[in-house]
Amino acid sequence: MRSVRVFEEAWPLHSPFIIARGSRSEAKVVVVELDDDGIKGVGECTPYLRYGETIASVMAQIMSIGEQLEAGADRAQLQMLLPAGAARNAVDCALWDLEARRRGLTLAALTGAALAPSLTTAQTVVIGTPEQMACSASALWDRGSRLLKVKLDDHLISERMVAIRSAVPEATLIVDANESWRGEGLASRCQLLADLGVAMLEQPLPVGEDAALGHFIHPLPICADESCHTRADLAGLQGRYEMVNIKLDKTGGLTEALALASEAQAQGFSLMLGCMLCTSRAIRTALPLTPGVRFADLDGPTWLAVDAEPALQFDGGTLHL
Repeated sequence: MRSVRVFEEAWPLHSPFIIARGSRSEAKVVVVELDDDGIKGVGECTPYLRYGETIASVMAQIMSIGEQLEAGADRAQLQMLLPAGAARNAVDCALWDLEARRRGLTLAALTGAALAPSLTTAQTVVIGTPEQMACSASALWDRGSRLLKVKLDDHLISERMVAIRSAVPEATLIVDANESWRGEGLASRCQLLADLGVAMLEQPLPVGEDAALGHFIHPLPICADESCHTRADLAGLQGRYEMVNIKLDKTGGLTEALALASEAQAQGFSLMLGCMLCTSRAIRTALPLTPGVRFADLDGPTWLAVDAEPALQFDGGTLHL
């Protein structure tokens, strides 16, 4: 019989991670280990309070299906046992890892993905004064980061963005407002970003207020994050977004993430691949999605003071595979 182990971990950050919703000083994750005849599969998730998740609630969800997992439930059954979210992600990823190890394959080989030797990942510029954000962007550029993801709230937008663009005139910039804007003035803000050469704007409006995005021609691509969790959300994004940000903690694991990527592309959406604050375990499971994405935002482990072993190799804005 398969054994199941569920536990939590806290990983301190080397500096505060500040976005529109607040500041964090550590990454709190839940880990699932499935042991099947001595072969162990491991999965990790990051519970997110924005979606009503806590460490306790996610662990309770996982333990509620402990008997089914011990009896050998597979990924297809898991999709029916748990809803999309962090809990299902940890279990789904553990099942993928278990199968890959049992068959002696890499996860990329198991999914049929052809990974490049390296990929460019966004590095995040967190919220601060215009001067602080410009300094952070400049420091990241000096360390080799060429794709920068700028976090914004509803204040000092032009001041912050002009300062950052002046500091890193050659950098590719993407902006994430984390639902902090409103429909009023949105078109002019989008034009400001386009005039500054910003390559993409992510989730400017709160979920449920997306209709305002259909009222003007977008001068730059707009990407759905909080508004897109699974394939069921795609119909409501048409005419409002050009891209979707896929995160395993939203889709409930790699199984749905692969299906979402395929369906989104078939419907004409470009793809972004994102992550929560997490260790290399979580990023490694998402790698099979990288060949099809326009932007990868996988810098979660680079915020940790110490990463889980074996750690992925990040060099500036490059992730070596």
